[in-house]
Amino acid sequence: MLETEENIPLPDDVFRLLRDLIKDYCGMYFDDNSKYLLEKRLSKRVKSHHLNDFRDYYRLLLYDKRRDEELTFIVDVLTVNETYFFREISQLKTLSEEILPELKNINRESKKIRIWSAACSTGEEPYTIAMLALEQGFFTGWDVEILGSDINQRVLQHARRGVYRKNSFRTTEEHYIEKYFTPEDNFYKINDNVRQLVNFSCLNLLDPFKVKFVGEMDVILCRNVLIYFDLETRKKVIGNFYERLVDGGYLLLGHAESLMNISTAFTLKHFKHDMVYQKPPKLAAAMSSESLVKMAWGNKI
Repeated sequence: MLETEENIPLPDDVFRLLRDLIKDYCGMYFDDNSKYLLEKRLSKRVKSHHLNDFRDYYRLLLYDKRRDEELTFIVDVLTVNETYFFREISQLKTLSEEILPELKNINRESKKIRIWSAACSTGEEPYTIAMLALEQGFFTGWDVEILGSDINQRVLQHARRGVYRKNSFRTTEEHYIEKYFTPEDNFYKINDNVRQLVNFSCLNLLDPFKVKFVGEMDVILCRNVLIYFDLETRKKVIGNFYERLVDGGYLLLGHAESLMNISTAFTLKHFKHDMVYQKPPKLAAAMSSESLVKMAWGNKI
């Protein structure tokens, strides 16, 4: 019988210090019930640095020159990167059949569309968006840029390779696999016409400086990510998204997520297949302001 490797004990006070440090770094929040999770997953890191205990490990994260590298390892160890192509299909139908045609009409002079897949993990989501854009067929001659970002360097390397196992296609129609992938042994490699639409970047959603350099976006997808953040962090992330969206741009969250108690800056727009959040267009904002003035003056202007 194999003996299981024992965890290094994580004292309550050190757990709270580690938890706060991780939250400040990347926004992930672990409640008191998660202490064992951190103890189990980070014990190997303590041992790999030949440290005595978690107190020494915490000091390493504060003062050691390897601090940034180690925080990257922590994110890798603690994050769950479960994703697949065409996840939450009703929302993707809304994007491809209603939002993209609308953006094409709005941006017909600039002929430019920018979409951000935030926390994209191994790349299935941004590549799905690229395939949907190609399927529409009306973006020929347009500058279509899809940004996939994640804080985890390991999953980004996977995304850039663009090679996937069958498990990533659990809800994918055979049409897309045959048209946009090339079989390689037991894997499938994304074709270049899809790959060329997508750029990947390592990005911490809590870093306002780096988020600012993302530029303006027509659509932002951040699905099944907010559930890992506490309320304060959610407000910061959503505020950053609001600043990056063009007026009238769209924010797509996971079906288990909402902006309730987070932000009132967005409106909820109903489409045929789903509901998504929209940053109010300038015209709507102007009309709203005018209406308020009329109400204040008793409709005398």
